[in-house]
Amino acid sequence: MTLKLGLIGYPLGHSASPWIHENFMKKIAETGTYEKFTIEPGPDFGERIATLKSANLDGFNVTVPHKETIIPYLDELSEDAKNMGAVNTVAQVNGKWIGYNTDGSGYVRSLENAYPELTTDKEQKIIILGAGGAARGIYYALMKAGYHTIDLANRTVSTAKEIATLNDGKVHTRIKTLEEAEATIGEYDVIIQTTSVGMEPNVQASIISLKHLKEKTIVSDIVYKPLDTKFLTEAKTYNGRIHYGHAMLLYQALYAFEIWSGKEVPIENMDEALKAYVQRSN
Repeated sequence: MTLKLGLIGYPLGHSASPWIHENFMKKIAETGTYEKFTIEPGPDFGERIATLKSANLDGFNVTVPHKETIIPYLDELSEDAKNMGAVNTVAQVNGKWIGYNTDGSGYVRSLENAYPELTTDKEQKIIILGAGGAARGIYYALMKAGYHTIDLANRTVSTAKEIATLNDGKVHTRIKTLEEAEATIGEYDVIIQTTSVGMEPNVQASIISLKHLKEKTIVSDIVYKPLDTKFLTEAKTYNGRIHYGHAMLLYQALYAFEIWSGKEVPIENMDEALKAYVQRSN
């Protein structure tokens, strides 16, 4: 089987996705291509998608700003994609385009892989900072994974409240402002930063101060350019345990690739290899 894969979004810049998927193909001895398709938002989006359909791809990833825009052009959605209202993976199955969302499940797998004790201890108190598409996917996936306390903090409280409507009734969720989160951050065992704050070129920005952080708290940032964000650097000074953003990228890509190929991919050593690749390209 020769896989024909791709990525759509704007801007794409130096995406690590081609490197990841090319390595996946090598690991299962498949041939194929992974091409970037830069598609700007605008009135000609539908025309560009029609052109993409004619390329007869086996599948493609979707990144910002098209994770919601792509939905009307798809034939079906997975349950996760429906609940999140966003798609990051499209597979062609018997001529139909089917949309999936592997962001949240990929994030949780990366977190539990880094800190295996979380797989059996669902009483950890978690707070998610931000209320965009990534926060929505991570909240939903954490809920499905069985965590009991997942709070949300955002500058706009109403947006965080909207994410909390995903609650199946088994999760305790409080909505906080960022100021409230900063003041009470010592209550939490896991802190997840889901916004673009601190991403290049604004590397001196941080969503909140961590001066009240308790030792050994797991501090996670989904930003991976730079790998050591100001947020994570501050967490280290207070003896926080770090979870880097590249790990989410790896595992959401893994789930997408397994959908396309129908095969399990062994990814031993890929976490460190991707970390090194990202550091070189920063």
